[in-house]
Amino acid sequence: MHLPPPVPRTNGSVIRRRQVAWWRHRFAAWALPAGLLLLAWVAPLPTMAATSSPKSVLTPLERQAMTRYQAAEYEEVLQVLQSLPADQQPGRELIRYAILSHLKLGKPEAAWKLYPKLVATNRPDEVELLQELARSFIITRVRDSQEHIRIAAYTALAEMGERDTLPVLEDGLLDSSALVRARAAEGIGRSGLAGQSSALKRTLRDESPGVRIAAINALGDAKVPGIADQLTEIARIDEGPESIFALAGLYKLGRTDVLTDISNAVTLPDPEVRMAALGILGRLRRPSSLSALSQAVYDPHPAVRAFAAGALGEFGSADGIAPLTHSVSDENPRVRAVAASSLGRLGAPETRSVLQPLLRDLDEHVRINAVEALLRLGDASAILSAADLARHPDPSIRGETAQALAAATAPSALTLLETLLRDQQPLPRLMAARALGKLRLRSLVAPLKIGLQDSDAAVRIASAGSLFHVLSRKAHQGGAR
Repeated sequence: MHLPPPVPRTNGSVIRRRQVAWWRHRFAAWALPAGLLLLAWVAPLPTMAATSSPKSVLTPLERQAMTRYQAAEYEEVLQVLQSLPADQQPGRELIRYAILSHLKLGKPEAAWKLYPKLVATNRPDEVELLQELARSFIITRVRDSQEHIRIAAYTALAEMGERDTLPVLEDGLLDSSALVRARAAEGIGRSGLAGQSSALKRTLRDESPGVRIAAINALGDAKVPGIADQLTEIARIDEGPESIFALAGLYKLGRTDVLTDISNAVTLPDPEVRMAALGILGRLRRPSSLSALSQAVYDPHPAVRAFAAGALGEFGSADGIAPLTHSVSDENPRVRAVAASSLGRLGAPETRSVLQPLLRDLDEHVRINAVEALLRLGDASAILSAADLARHPDPSIRGETAQALAAATAPSALTLLETLLRDQQPLPRLMAARALGKLRLRSLVAPLKIGLQDSDAAVRIASAGSLFHVLSRKAHQGGAR
């Protein structure tokens, strides 16, 4: 596997602007199709026993470290480790208490430097401790001064969907960044605690439409009855996409009569309203909506046609193959790209012949989505096209390629993602780290552990989030392997 060609180094401020711009691009694409898929500062770490094995005999230093740790004297635990002569190796329990002390002090990077010593000499990973390390890499960054770092942290938290992160997620609803607040609202929804969060209900009055939409979706999915009056008011007053999402929330609460209003919105003059309505109809998957989605691929506005193609993929019916086949020939590359992705989501093997020519499309984004679609259909030959795109001089193209590889099941995808995880630019590394967490392959822990050492904090956060997911799956399957 060839490494991507050298890319000129970019100064830090430009890199940060590019990363935030990428997130804003994703947010802009997300804020309206939120109907398709939405996207306490010092929260205590989940309790984890820091006890030695019943069969082990603690050395005096290890016993001292244990005593200090149990007394919450974490700095003193670290001093015990530092007092060790340079030529003397610390015992494993001393290392363990030092790692846990670093985590209690909010220093995951320092804890991570000690972890290899704990599992030296080919010892297996300690799954529970490694999960705590991964969680700490994320939690300790939620109030970072840089927006793109906070976005990465709350994105990882939202994807984790853990119930015990509610105080942190609610804290994110007060962030100055609309993207962070939206991710926090999404995370509360995924945690299953939307109905218990009064802060999320207050977010229905947020100044940002995208954040309000995120809150509407989270509360609507949770079927929180106390918001019906607010949603009714939003649907009555607002004339933009937000009113359509409010109607969708009411539908989830049992107001099936509003489906007519949502369906009628696909013909309204405002293209953003049409897009919102199409996205929602795709998610609701009502059989009566399929004809409206199929007809919308002929809309005069290219963005609406793209949304219609995306909604057909979300709808998931084989009856969407015909209109999507029309869309892959659309003059607009965005429409072709979304249509290709949707065909892959339908999972129909017969669509390979439609997707294969798109691997030669003039637009890189179309080629990337064709790769993703073919990988979803089990066509491992698409990896060759992915490898070519992974060498593209534009780092955003390499990053999107990494994202597409998350749909793969072939081991060759892991090799390619490991290459992108060593990219010279942070965006491809970030997307490779996120993609690794979605793969259903073995041996993912090792490359993600490497990602925890990345020079870019956002990449470390993404690696930590993926590592947490991988370890959770392994634990569910019966332990790390």
